[in-house]
Amino acid sequence: MTAGLKTIIYPVKDLARAKSLFSALLEVEPYADAPYYVGFKDAGQDVGLDPNGHAKGLTGPVPYWHVDDIRGRLAALVEAGAEVVQDVQDVGNGRLIASLKDADGNLVGLLQDPPA
Repeated sequence: MTAGLKTIIYPVKDLARAKSLFSALLEVEPYADAPYYVGFKDAGQDVGLDPNGHAKGLTGPVPYWHVDDIRGRLAALVEAGAEVVQDVQDVGNGRLIASLKDADGNLVGLLQDPPA
């Protein structure tokens, strides 16, 4: 079961330029502003900018489905024919992410927050 799509990550080549664009679009300042990630929260969505995304194989924005059991969902998607692009990794404070590619090349992200 998922908690829905709540996060989208954009791979970007020019972080400063992308940050300026999304600040203008969302009309909010980032809640996270580091050389490796810039994050915005707006209207219940988390919008992230990843300057290393292209190097990780990301070719466009990745929507992240929030799940309770990331490893179980990852295994189920692989069994259903998806290909792992990025295996499960902790991106800080126990937040886990992974990404896959479906048979049509669409990127699917999974995100598991740490227990509260």
